[in-house]
Amino acid sequence: MNFSRSIIGVLAMLLVFGAALSSANAADYSPLDCKKASSAAERTICSDYGLGQSEARVATLYGLTTSLVAMGQRGTIQDDQRAFLRQRDACGANAGCLRAAYAARDKQLEAVMQSIQQRGPF
Repeated sequence: MNFSRSIIGVLAMLLVFGAALSSANAADYSPLDCKKASSAAERTICSDYGLGQSEARVATLYGLTTSLVAMGQRGTIQDDQRAFLRQRDACGANAGCLRAAYAARDKQLEAVMQSIQQRGPF
């Protein structure tokens, strides 16, 4: 069991590294650029270390999951991500609302990763 987790971890790291080097990234979501934060939600996320960490984690999990699943499931994950972003932005400057939105999205993406771990990405 630990061996398969190690393999998943190595694959995940390789995918993150590969995605960082790839100019043709299929993902339509990346972490916030706090220098360009324009909405109340974005400014709140950028000013709160914990929310910033949640943003980075969700962005990483999103990138991993969309690169490890089949095209049909990828579309569902992308649709769910767009819905999450609308929900996140609707929170405005309410940090509690933002934390709840990130926690829910993190849980969804973790469930996808658990499914991949159990059956493999192929």
